[in-house]
Amino acid sequence: MTGVAVDPYYPDMNELARQLNTTLEATIVGKLLSATGRRMYFPRGIVAQSGEAKRYAHRLNATAGIATQGGKPLFLAPIKENIPNLPPEEIFSYATTAGDPRLRELWLREMIEKNPSLKDKKTSLPIVVSGLTHGLSLLADLFVDTGDTVILPDLFWGNYRLIFEDRMGAHLLTFPLFTTAGALNLQALEGLLKELKGGKVILLLNFPNNPTGYSPTKSEGKQLLDLLRRAAETGTQLLLITDDAYFGLFYEQNIYSQSIFAEAADLHENILAVKVDGATKEDLVWGFRVGFLTFASRSLRGEEDYSALTQKVMGAVRCSVSNSSSLSQSLVLRGMQSPAYGEEKKRVFAILGERYRRSRQILEELPGPVRALPFNSGYFLSFDTGALSAERLRQTLLKEQGIGTISIQDRYLRVAYSSVDVEKLEYLYQTIMQTASDLS
Repeated sequence: MTGVAVDPYYPDMNELARQLNTTLEATIVGKLLSATGRRMYFPRGIVAQSGEAKRYAHRLNATAGIATQGGKPLFLAPIKENIPNLPPEEIFSYATTAGDPRLRELWLREMIEKNPSLKDKKTSLPIVVSGLTHGLSLLADLFVDTGDTVILPDLFWGNYRLIFEDRMGAHLLTFPLFTTAGALNLQALEGLLKELKGGKVILLLNFPNNPTGYSPTKSEGKQLLDLLRRAAETGTQLLLITDDAYFGLFYEQNIYSQSIFAEAADLHENILAVKVDGATKEDLVWGFRVGFLTFASRSLRGEEDYSALTQKVMGAVRCSVSNSSSLSQSLVLRGMQSPAYGEEKKRVFAILGERYRRSRQILEELPGPVRALPFNSGYFLSFDTGALSAERLRQTLLKEQGIGTISIQDRYLRVAYSSVDVEKLEYLYQTIMQTASDLS
């Protein structure tokens, strides 16, 4: 096409991908895209043409491959009777590639309400993905090349390794999550960023952290944002991924209670911030697989840039899962629209908060050979088992006591107190301590 430069590295690149790259060339996105990301585009095929037909085909629509009668999807009664309150089009039809527009708009409004610093800041409209893992995998496709560096704390969710290192060939570079005093180790993170200054860096932060259940304090949150700004000022081109799977589950007053994404959204032209979140934990719908990707950067100049980036994400969705579940999106949307939604979330979060406080009370009074790492939020806490093999402790708890836990790096034992009734927590921790003592 006239006016669109041929990419010298990919002369056979699709014309639509070249157009998107030209739009994004002067932005931080253009600098961070992987080889796959540069090739990605949303095709003007069946899905795009079906979308046009929904708007303009007012007589007959013979585009999308679904079966209808009277303009409504056909369905099997034994399936529909289990979902009595939703109309067929909210259950059986394909969802649009980027997700139900109503859900996307509502999720953005809720995000701004929960993160006041986002007010009046420009972000993309959240894009629906099939759970947070899918969202992270899409980011890996779009931004990670073999040999790229991904920085993350040494205590991290194991699936990150599978996604970024094993699948994409990236190099994981970790820093100690905690100082010896039990604070967030910001000095170690800043040291890594200084070593890598001037190049492309991917930083993945997960708060509340899995597996430790730790979130930054207000002071730590501010210091973290300051060091990210300093890194960007030295020329580091930073993709900041905030995995906010457990967002909102904050149990102490001194926690930095917004997503780091909120302040990073316009922190510096060299930072592309992306928020990965979802209804999975926030709305207790683990099996629904409804997640979101939201992008922001001072470098992105307006609708054209955000549209180009969204088109690339849509292309990655199209060639992976095609689209996310229509039924799951409909159920989440209806739930969020309910007048009881806010109070119900408060009720459930209060239950989890009680389990957190009871866990802290028990562990403060219970001596033992393993030590709980700092925790203040989320679903989990983790024990540092020291010289004792965490895997040996896990196996013994499982096979001799009938208690399931997770061992990590053979050094840490993760406990999901979120899944244990409050009255059973004392027995749980007493058994862990006694078993660890017997094995020491």
